[in-house]
Parts: sequence; structure tokens; C-alpha cells
Amino acid sequence: MERGIITLNIGRPNLHRWNGMTVNSAIRKKRVEEVMLTMEGFIGDGVANREFHGGPDRAVCLYPYEHYEQWEKEFNKPLESPAFGENICVKNMLEKDVYIGDTFSLGKAIVQVTQGRIPCATISKHNDMDQLLRRVVETGFTGYFFRVIEEGNVDINSSFEIIERKQEKFSVLTGNQLMFHDRKNRQAIEEFIQFEELAEVWKNKFAKLLNK
Repeated sequence: MERGIITLNIGRPNLHRWNGMTVNSAIRKKRVEEVMLTMEGFIGDGVANREFHGGPDRAVCLYPYEHYEQWEKEFNKPLESPAFGENICVKNMLEKDVYIGDTFSLGKAIVQVTQGRIPCATISKHNDMDQLLRRVVETGFTGYFFRVIEEGNVDINSSFEIIERKQEKFSVLTGNQLMFHDRKNRQAIEEFIQFEELAEVWKNKFAKLLNK
């Protein structure tokens, strides 16, 4: 199954004017043909809100290409990648088919899935779709993050090649379900946070839920 890149995108935070408010965000990324991927992310890329983005566990953000068609139909409005501020838009890597801990080669780099994305209102503001954030959370079609295991160059012709799958119980979509909709499922959460590959910030969030 081909997991080829549709767009490869980087960008630094900038000030944006939305609904009369000035917001600092890196959502407006630009397409590139080739870029170096380091442990902290792509060279030339950056984040504004480090609570939800950035750091070694969230070095790369991916959004599945297939979701674009759904949102365009639902909101009757064209969307063009990187509408979700993703570094990579790719086919055949839906949240339901990718598992926490999955390790892939990507160009000369090696990356590992760490967590689903926790989206914020910026995606609604950026795309002028008031209900987009709500629908992304409801569906779990959030996209997800990778840590970088091995640094290397990535170009537009690179594709994701699976190296290792450590488990097949907790997909990104299953993790999103726990995070957004099933927070009282203590048994599943307790099992989920045992995975070494899960991002530390998610382990901490779920641990706080268990301690309430």
C-alpha cells in the first residue's frame, strides 16, 4: 500500500487577524520540496502554542488526505493542504489504521507515532468554519504526531514504510476516543498508559484523570 506524501509543509509562527482578534500561530505553513528532519522537527518549522504542539514527542504533525474530501462535502467549501497546519498530508494513513508505537522510515529519517493531535479553535478560525473543531473532535479525525528516532532528509517523493508495529489494540483513533469521549474507561486507560511509546504528555493527562 502506497503511503506517499501529498504535501510537505513547514512554517514559523506569525500573527494572524481572525474575528477582530490577533493570534500568534504557525498554522499557515508553506509547501516545500525537501527539508531536513531533526529530533525537534523540520528545519524551518516552528510552533506558537507549546501546550499542544512541539517538543520531541510531537516533532512531526500528519493529517490524512482522505479527510479533506469529507470536510469539503460537509461544509460545502474547498480546502487545500495544509489547511490543518500539518507538516505532512498523506494517503492511506487514517487514524484507525495507524497504531501508537508504529515505526516508519520516511525518506532518510525514521519516525514513530506517539499520540493523536488535540486540536484547538485555530483550525476553525484559519478555515473560517465555526463548527470544524467540534466535528474534528467528534469524529476523532484529528491527525497525529511522531517523534523522530533517526534524523534525515525528507522530500516530496518520500513515502512512509512500516518498520515495526508493536501492538494492534490502540490505534490513534482508539486513543482519541479515550481522550475525548471515553474518559471514565479506567481499565482501557490504565492499559493504554503502559505503552512506553505513548507521548509523555498523554500519559500525564490520563494519569491525572485516573487520580481524580
